[in-house]
Amino acid sequence: MKDEKTGGKFVWHQDYGYWYNFACLFPDMLTVFIAIDPCDKNNGCLQVLRGSHRAGRIDHGVTGAQVGADLTRVAELEARLEKIHVELQPGDALFFHCNLLHTSSANESENRRWALLTAYNCSHNSPYAKTVYGPYRLLSQLPNDAVTELGVNKQLAGKDIVVREQDGSLKSYFS
Repeated sequence: MKDEKTGGKFVWHQDYGYWYNFACLFPDMLTVFIAIDPCDKNNGCLQVLRGSHRAGRIDHGVTGAQVGADLTRVAELEARLEKIHVELQPGDALFFHCNLLHTSSANESENRRWALLTAYNCSHNSPYAKTVYGPYRLLSQLPNDAVTELGVNKQLAGKDIVVREQDGSLKSYFS
């Protein structure tokens, strides 16, 4: 989420750069980026390097206050691959491989830029070690009226919330 005039720049990274450290052995994952608000160059839309997923997993390390891809490799790929600004309208979705290099600029505009990102992993790629995300659990499809029948629990008690400083799988980056 990028509120207006608040910055929120993300460094070049691959989602598998993180998932690798969450004990997923294979890059058999994808992310879905769903625009809640318009996403454009002015409010820091997503930028991707077309075809960069073919480079495989790139080492990630601390870049400023974030964990990002090795800057030397990113620069070499930027020189060879097309950079695309992914401009989206509310409801548009971008599906991308977990090794696709992506970044986004700060939002210095007057307009917020919210999006919903969801990561998907194959069932055979369950983390081999205990992590904050836990092992794979089979999802069951429910009928459309299940939400109205069961209601929505808005209480946070008992819910897992990942806090970077308390997450052991990223501890080596920030100690």
